[in-house]
Amino acid sequence: MRSSAATVGVIATVMLGASLMFMWRQRPEPSTGPCAVANGPAMLQEIEETSGLAVSRRSPNVLWSHNDSGNAAVLFALDTAGEMRGRVRVPVRTRDWEDISAARCASGECLYIADIGDNARARRHVQVYRVPEPAPGDTETAAPDVFNVTYADGRHNAEAMFVLGADLYIVTKDRVGGVYRATVADSQNLTFQRITQLGLDTVTDAEASPDEKTVVVRTLDEVAFYHSDELARGGNSSYLRIPVTGLQEPQGEGVAVDGNTLYLSSEGGSWGGQGRLLSLRCNGAGK
Repeated sequence: MRSSAATVGVIATVMLGASLMFMWRQRPEPSTGPCAVANGPAMLQEIEETSGLAVSRRSPNVLWSHNDSGNAAVLFALDTAGEMRGRVRVPVRTRDWEDISAARCASGECLYIADIGDNARARRHVQVYRVPEPAPGDTETAAPDVFNVTYADGRHNAEAMFVLGADLYIVTKDRVGGVYRATVADSQNLTFQRITQLGLDTVTDAEASPDEKTVVVRTLDEVAFYHSDELARGGNSSYLRIPVTGLQEPQGEGVAVDGNTLYLSSEGGSWGGQGRLLSLRCNGAGK
């Protein structure tokens, strides 16, 4: 009996040690490049497959996120510390919802939902949905405007979209990060034209700052900052690049920026863990 008890004790100690070691290895480094971790990682229990991230234009200190394809079309409102503030259903059936962007629109403030994933490049067209930005306490958005999207040079897989004025931009998920643009008009059909390429491998998200002066684009390994006016003219030179591998994200996906604060979201990873949210303070991010 003593031997059995001792064995159980050893196993428990080993398991505890392994658990503590795992938790230690998952802790982010306190800084990376010119950025210091300001908050997090916060666990996002209901957003295991968080894909897009956007700073609210309507509600102060609110972020919007959502799960990847295969989940219900629900917007999650989070405060900047990652606490849940609301769940708002979108009355659409998405196929491969990859991103969300916040921007001004003719009716005020809007959210753009990018159903643009096409891993097999088999979709005849993909969709972007636009809804007036809800309040975190709403239960459902208004019926969305639907835009059918094609590319002038053929089909592409993409997970990243941002909005500047009346223009939508999509960044492809491949080895070059091609940037495509279309202007929102009355037509429900949008053809995106290629304007540049960023030289970024496997882009997972992009977003414009609330003042639309900065665009951030992320991959699994880094976040690149661009001046919006230069990017819109077809330039591709970033003014700041931040490595993120030391932040120990299980599967980095979302990005958003507000002034010198950078927000990053991550899926739970292959073991089906909770999503995560990190915020960083970055010197020189808003220049």
